[in-house]
Amino acid sequence: MSDFTTITGSIDSSDKKIPLGTEVWIDNTCVVNVDHVDRVICFSHQLPEDDGEHELRIVMKHKTEDHTEVDDSGEIVRDAVLSISDIKFDEIALGHTFLEKTVYTHDFNGSGNSIDDRFFGDMGCNGTLSLKFSTPAHLWMLDNM
Repeated sequence: MSDFTTITGSIDSSDKKIPLGTEVWIDNTCVVNVDHVDRVICFSHQLPEDDGEHELRIVMKHKTEDHTEVDDSGEIVRDAVLSISDIKFDEIALGHTFLEKTVYTHDFNGSGNSIDDRFFGDMGCNGTLSLKFSTPAHLWMLDNM
């Protein structure tokens, strides 16, 4: 067993011309801070196995109403989103567990009240994904997967 858990993942934009930004935080450490996701962002961070509670946060920033095209009936025709994928702890894919355990907090880009929403893989609004977990990570995975 290692004294660390390696947390990895990928973030991609559906429209690389639109300057959507992202941040990745593990507890109080910012491991990614990008103002324009114009390529796939891969992150990796080693977290000490300290028998503690932790939080992985992924932030979407810089989206404006101009980045969403709506037709006359109010249906979204085209939208810029960030896709979050391949979240792994020590090379073990969290897969559906990541979707089930993550809370997506956003306010519809300022057009509504802040809500804690389910996450389905894409971030379409400025906001924060939050996954709370504990270390040792292999025990957390056994309990949650």
